[in-house]
Amino acid sequence: MAQTTFRVRMDETLKKEFDILCSDFGMTASTAINVFARAVVRERKIPFEIVSPEPEITREKALQAFLSLRTQAEKNFPQGMSLEEINEEIYKTRYHEEDIE
Repeated sequence: MAQTTFRVRMDETLKKEFDILCSDFGMTASTAINVFARAVVRERKIPFEIVSPEPEITREKALQAFLSLRTQAEKNFPQGMSLEEINEEIYKTRYHEEDIE
């Protein structure tokens, strides 16, 4: 297959950030553009999202996640169960047991 050059103008800072992210993904900017173009042609749409993992978990993000889990737990809390009964259910689930004595 014949190769051709595809030139793109973009902001210098954006280019540097793009190069860094592509490197994080284990590819060059050129490879990323080729992957994108092939997927767009194949799917006839923008078919995917490539994201970089969060560089670090901040205290604020961890607290938000905790509060979200707390809200879910409050919503789904098994009414009328004691802490002992809840712990027994956790044990059964972990160890795949029907009943513990």
